Amino acid sequence: MPLTQDQILRFLQSVHPYDVLPQDTLATLAAQIEPRAVASGDPIYELGDKLPGIFIIHAGEVEVTDENGETVSQLGVRNSFGERGLLRDGRAVTKTQAVTEAILLILPVDAFRDLIKTHDPVRRFFDRSRADRQGKQSQQSLATTQVDTFMARNPITCAPDATVRDAAILMRDHRVSSLCMTDGDTLTGILTTRDMSGKVVAEALPSDTLVSAVMTPNPITLAPSAIGSDVLHVMMEKRIGHLPIVEGDKLVGIVSQTDLTRFQAVSSAELVRELAQAVDALEMRAVTKRIPQLLVQLVAGGSPHQVVTRLITDIADTATRRLVALAEEKLGPAPVPYLWLACGSQGRQEQTGVSDQDNCLILSDDVSDADRDGYFSELAKFVCDGLDTCGYVYCPGDMMASNPRWRQPLSVWRGYFEGWVAKPSPEAQMLASVMFDLRPIAGDARLFGSLQTDTLAMAAKNSIFVAHMVSNGLKHTPPLGLLRGFATIRTGEHKNRLDMKHNGVVPIVDLGRIYALQGQLTEANTRARLVAAMNAGGLSQSGGQDLLDAYDLIAETRLEHQAEQVKEGQAPDNYLAPSALSEFDRSHLRDAFVVVKSMQSAIGHGRGMLS
Repeated sequence: MPLTQDQILRFLQSVHPYDVLPQDTLATLAAQIEPRAVASGDPIYELGDKLPGIFIIHAGEVEVTDENGETVSQLGVRNSFGERGLLRDGRAVTKTQAVTEAILLILPVDAFRDLIKTHDPVRRFFDRSRADRQGKQSQQSLATTQVDTFMARNPITCAPDATVRDAAILMRDHRVSSLCMTDGDTLTGILTTRDMSGKVVAEALPSDTLVSAVMTPNPITLAPSAIGSDVLHVMMEKRIGHLPIVEGDKLVGIVSQTDLTRFQAVSSAELVRELAQAVDALEMRAVTKRIPQLLVQLVAGGSPHQVVTRLITDIADTATRRLVALAEEKLGPAPVPYLWLACGSQGRQEQTGVSDQDNCLILSDDVSDADRDGYFSELAKFVCDGLDTCGYVYCPGDMMASNPRWRQPLSVWRGYFEGWVAKPSPEAQMLASVMFDLRPIAGDARLFGSLQTDTLAMAAKNSIFVAHMVSNGLKHTPPLGLLRGFATIRTGEHKNRLDMKHNGVVPIVDLGRIYALQGQLTEANTRARLVAAMNAGGLSQSGGQDLLDAYDLIAETRLEHQAEQVKEGQAPDNYLAPSALSEFDRSHLRDAFVVVKSMQSAIGHGRGMLS
């Protein structure tokens, strides 16, 4: 039975983003939509077909496959498809067929494009890029930052019937300058050190005086959604130094003048300056402990992920160089030229709020066995131990300069790479994957220049090695389930969560490394590798832009998750619960994973570009 216009209208009212459109716009759309019945197993469109419009599933299921015939998505009621092709040149970039009998609603091309132009909610829904966010000013400003970014959570509280002596003990033991008085979770008053000095000490009140007699009842408060300028204005107008933050009636935090000062003082430049002047690893640890707060500020300020990770990596680089300098002060000048290099996320300049250390030493071929196992062994241990003290924990795989295997003369390093390329065993593939991300940090960079270019040229010419690297790079797959779902971790501590590192960014990191290898590109950073591959022609412009957009969304979702954890007082990790995302964000994240899977499929079938 054909659908009536009224039935189509009611259906659109239940589908995002159409559900936020004005009724007259919806009615116009309903009149333009063409319903189409499709039998089970029937094709809907083929790869490269000119698309009639965007498809919305009214009933049934649809399978989406890529150019290699691999399933990238299975869609159900209220899901849309065809938008990627429409937003390019109007031709399908996938193939689709009905899994069951289905009824599809087709919104014509012109109507779809007009909708995107004239209605921001629709444009944002179908725009998979992060252009809006990346176009923002990323410089952090206290005045425009939301209060819940810098407030102190879980403020110290006491009951109004406590004594001032009890309150003083609490303040001393917790090293705070204020206490919030609560009845359950409800704020009833505040007591500050100024109250204690001006009302208790100055008036010589006895120590058993009740807090309720000297506290400020019903204090001024703000909501977590307030911004920094709200705090500053209230404090200046009311001449107060502490401001409780409440959500509804519940006390959720407090902001003091000290919090404002601390927030403004945390910047990557300030941390770099302090690290460069630190006298030992313990002093450096006090600096690196502030990295999580820097992460929160950068994310809250709208900084793109590549800026956030670059700034955080700059801090690790500075810590490494300072430790190398301290090691030389302790051990004396190096007997021969050497180069300290980082690999892994530090090598790619992609460190987040949680990172271990991966590093190595290249020594001049003039080094003696005694100096290699003596001076440079002590230097490596000093630096690796110092990095661990600073929070860059030892590499679980022992890929550190403190391991003699990764502290060798240049000629030995050349032999390593030649052996890995000539005989690409599973171990060789793994080691090559890590070592292709090398980046000089401290020492004589000339030891690396020819090694990198010669190795890239040698590796790119070895088709067997490249094939093995491609195979190794496809072991990490996006967490896609059927019917628009996610394949979450099934057991253990992180059950029902997504691993945003190994199944999120790592598949794209692997693809970027393969493109660098194939194109003999010297960039180590993943995003820079993808851009360079596009510029060199190894990756098509349209496919590369899709992959960049997918990478930006996945990487920034990971950072936003870590920032939220820090704000909640938790240690940041890479395990995200899909339920923590809105339906809108889940849809976009899944679409990003589909792009990555399509790219993996293309490169796995011998094609380097996604067309």
